[in-house]
Amino acid sequence: MHVFITGASGWIGSAVVDELLTAGHTVSGLARSDASAAALEAKGAGVRRGDLDDLDAIRSGAQEADAVIHLANKHDWSDMAGTNAAERATTQTVGDALVDTGKPFLLASGLAGLTDGRAATEDDASPFHGAEAPRGGSENLLLDFADRGVRSVALRFSPTTHGTGDHGFIATLCQVARDRGVSGYPGEGLNRWAAVHVADAARMVVLGLEKAPAGSRLHAVAEEGIPTRVIAEAIGRAFDVPVAAIPGDRVQEHFGWIGGFFSGDMAASSAATQRLLGWTPTGPTLVDDIDGGAYGRAS
Repeated sequence: MHVFITGASGWIGSAVVDELLTAGHTVSGLARSDASAAALEAKGAGVRRGDLDDLDAIRSGAQEADAVIHLANKHDWSDMAGTNAAERATTQTVGDALVDTGKPFLLASGLAGLTDGRAATEDDASPFHGAEAPRGGSENLLLDFADRGVRSVALRFSPTTHGTGDHGFIATLCQVARDRGVSGYPGEGLNRWAAVHVADAARMVVLGLEKAPAGSRLHAVAEEGIPTRVIAEAIGRAFDVPVAAIPGDRVQEHFGWIGGFFSGDMAASSAATQRLLGWTPTGPTLVDDIDGGAYGRAS
């Protein structure tokens, strides 16, 4: 299968490209820089130059492939409206290009906002609709294409997809701990984050490409919910800094932009995904990775 993938040189995308090639698929990746293009070519993948604002390149890539995996996101925290608009435009462009083809269209989504106080399941619909919603309401837009002859599959990634080389949320929390000299957790630290190792997540994506029916929601989750206090304690051990509760009225001041995310409860089950795909996560846990030095150690 020829798979066109956005975000192909990113943290999750790089692992997915490796897994696709190992499984015998042909890959072409959207690359906005010479470095990204060179990295893809070194792996034996094809390159289509462009970025998320180049809808013509995205449309052509989708039309020429047998399947599309959309993992890219601008992640511009200073311009979330622009980030959400780009996400919606890309989803619309790919969906329109694949109408009545039966081709798979897999799209990266998340677990935030699905439930309140319980672990989310694959049966929980996203509450986000429309262009002004988080991620531009892209998950629901994607799933609308399931009724238009597209094998649409939502990929809900854990808030931390961890491993050596991760530069996402956990890396940011580690930097905050180093800068502040303390590894904090919000309030009582009882809110939970789901987690998955990047290799397990990549394997789930490829299995979803090969097996998941139209309209599926898949959860890339290995650990259902790790209390944020446990995460903070592991970071404290790694960087030899004290661990402390951060009162709610000081969370934003202490953590910066990531404070809102770290205060959220984003626990989730992947039981249905595991049954559907025959997928069993086998990678190290988040705490194993932090303790093992995946995010650095005290100097």
